[in-house]
Amino acid sequence: MTAPPTPSEHIALIGLGSIGISFAALHLRYSNGTVRVFDTRPDLEQHIASVLPGYINHPDDPSFGISQLRESGRLKICSSLKEACTAATIVQEQGPENIAFKKSIWKEVEKYVSPSAHLWSSTSGIAASLQNQDMLDKTRLLVVHPFNPPHIMPLIEIVPSPDTSAEHVAFAKGYFDSMTSGHRPVVIHKEIPGFVANRLAFSILREACYLVDQDVVSAQDIDVIMEASLGPRWAVQGPFKSYNMGGGTAGLQGFLENLAGTIQNVWDSSAPVSFDASEVVPESGSEGWEAKVIRQTTEAYGLPDAAQFAIRDEGLKKVLDAQRGRKG
Repeated sequence: MTAPPTPSEHIALIGLGSIGISFAALHLRYSNGTVRVFDTRPDLEQHIASVLPGYINHPDDPSFGISQLRESGRLKICSSLKEACTAATIVQEQGPENIAFKKSIWKEVEKYVSPSAHLWSSTSGIAASLQNQDMLDKTRLLVVHPFNPPHIMPLIEIVPSPDTSAEHVAFAKGYFDSMTSGHRPVVIHKEIPGFVANRLAFSILREACYLVDQDVVSAQDIDVIMEASLGPRWAVQGPFKSYNMGGGTAGLQGFLENLAGTIQNVWDSSAPVSFDASEVVPESGSEGWEAKVIRQTTEAYGLPDAAQFAIRDEGLKKVLDAQRGRKG
């Protein structure tokens, strides 16, 4: 049997891009364990020193900083994969979205970890069953997919492969359930491309790109529509809960019976978009849908910078605080 999670797990984080840094902040803030980090980038020390403070610094706790974490041993920057993985109870990988890399890193990790260590991948779409093909023990690898940025966004999708043991799944869910951060882990029962949250998000993105391409609405006004309607609604109620109330006392059945024709008409009228047909059409010289969407978005917002990320994160925190307050 796998032991239940404790507040003092020893976590090795492999890959310190934006997701890895954010997860480091989450583990450091809401657990009492150690976090060892490793990345092949030559400027890892400088990268951690310049980026991580923006994720972990808190005005109510000025003593919680990188120097204090390193002095106490809770944060260690490692120079090798072996150093990071030795004594780890959890190894969490945030490397490139490349099947060959994923397969090779887990084969290497297995050389250094104990037989009881839990192995997690924060991939956005590469199933554990594709990553574990060269592993000796396939039962302990699973996907722990966050919504970006994971130190703020509560969702964690736990996606086991058919080989993953129930004990390792329960451990991962228990770990995030036990955090006082308010994270909400959900176990996905079957592997499917994109998992679940991204399938929903990319379905909306596909329709948004279609509407912009057809000149129904601008990219910026799509954002206004989402922010002024579906965004606030879905922060309070998911689609099934929302439409269940939309049907009044008859619930979801009443909603579907009343609007079946309209819903079917929308579904039937939505044409697919394809990246294979996103280039400029030579005869007309017109933009493909991808170029049009990129141009309109860049014209509206420019390219993301530190100030935009800070505004986003502060807004997310306020929405989540309000959401948690409503539930309390």
